[in-house]
Amino acid sequence: MNDYLSAFLEYLTVEMGLSDNTRSAYRADLELLAKDFGYEDTSRLVELDRLQLGSYLTRLKRLGRKPATIARKLASIKAFYRFMVDEGYLKSDPAESLEAVNKEQRLPKFLSIEEMEMLLDEPNLGTLEGYRDKTMLEVLYATGMRVSELVNLPVNNVHLDLERIIAYGKGSKERIVPLGKTAVKYLMHYLDFVRPQILGEEHANAKELFVTRFGGGMTRNRFYEIITAYAKSAGIKKHITPHVVRHSFATHLLNNGTDLRVVQELLGHKDISTTQIYTHLDMERLKDIYDKAHPRA
Repeated sequence: MNDYLSAFLEYLTVEMGLSDNTRSAYRADLELLAKDFGYEDTSRLVELDRLQLGSYLTRLKRLGRKPATIARKLASIKAFYRFMVDEGYLKSDPAESLEAVNKEQRLPKFLSIEEMEMLLDEPNLGTLEGYRDKTMLEVLYATGMRVSELVNLPVNNVHLDLERIIAYGKGSKERIVPLGKTAVKYLMHYLDFVRPQILGEEHANAKELFVTRFGGGMTRNRFYEIITAYAKSAGIKKHITPHVVRHSFATHLLNNGTDLRVVQELLGHKDISTTQIYTHLDMERLKDIYDKAHPRA
């Protein structure tokens, strides 16, 4: 049974926006981990504990594997077990305290404000689905929610009178996220006119905010396909995923002077160290400005 691995690989594509090659590497790393312990399928990885995972990394080092190779395998292991805990498949993370070997931190991709505007302007507001997509993009950019939070958002968690929503993040942790006036405007029309027409009378009681003509909620995979198609038609050369919009939300806030701890709260990050990656992006922007403006740069 490989359901855990399949769900994890879907998460890597839809929420993390990783390439097919990276997903394949993660799959291979986890399959080799299972094989090392004599498991015929990856479902039994839930049985491993911290000591066993540590011993596996030690064996790799003794076999002469390069530090970069071990670091990548550890990244795969840590990402997998973090996902398992976040999704409720495991109560604790056996890989949490394992340390990376020469792991280089990668800066998240994000859109410029101009590129973000191009993406937001792409849906056709003359169609029901186009208006729904436009509303989803506006809400995603206004809140910085994870795509899973967006597609699973219950309609009852939207409070337009207070200009806020209640999102359920990792570990079902609840947080209040403010909505900008633009997102509120599109949500009002979507809820009053567009959503009822998409659902029809047969599915009028659907609980999800964002729905399809089949009566159910939008899926992560489908929204991933939608957003990448809009990015392509808008002429944006970067590989765009819902997670890139989340990164853009955080980066644009910090670039305009928002306190890091406020961004941490909005993103639903448990640890401030997770949010600090965006300060590197801000420093990159400042250095670029400095290099262009200073006569001695």
